[in-house]
Parts: sequence; C-alpha cells; structure tokens
Amino acid sequence: MEEGRKPLEMRRRQGRPRRPTWTADQVRALRRQLALSQQGLAEELGTRQQTVSEWETGRYRPRGASARLLAIIAERAGFQYDTGGAGQEAEEGAPGDAGRR
Repeated sequence: MEEGRKPLEMRRRQGRPRRPTWTADQVRALRRQLALSQQGLAEELGTRQQTVSEWETGRYRPRGASARLLAIIAERAGFQYDTGGAGQEAEEGAPGDAGRR
C-alpha cells in the first residue's frame, strides 16, 4: 500500500455523515411534502408501491440505497431531517419508531 493512503474501509468511515434512519412518519411526511402518491414515490426510488406502504405503516424501514436516496430527495426538497435518526419535517412532531427492513 502506498504511504499516506488509507484502506478503503477506513476512508469510508472517516468524514462521512451518519446514515439517515427513516421512521414511518418521516417517510410519509416527505412524500406528502413532495405531493406524491405512494406509487409516485416508489417510481422515483425504483421500488414497489407496496414497499413504500410498508415503510409508512412501520412494518419495515428503508435502509441501504433506499435510505440514501430518500436523504438525497429530502435534501433537494428542503425537507428537514436529522442524520442521526430523525428525518422529520420542521413543523411536525417527533415521529414514532418502526421496524427495519
């Protein structure tokens, strides 16, 4: 390994923001702010409407690429969220917790 270069794993962990954690209420609030149906959000994310429904009912949580895409969409839409686990709209109360997918 070249001097001064860190392994990929170390570079990924340093300087990267925490991954956003999305609750059911946060996903629903983002979708409503975007004025999209569940089907419309599913199409934007490249997933199924049923998956968006499961996120919004708390059956599962978005994770991996889906959670990151939601974060990107939220940032571009001016949706306020906390990367430490709360992705809530500024006017909304603290949403409840839900299971993971």
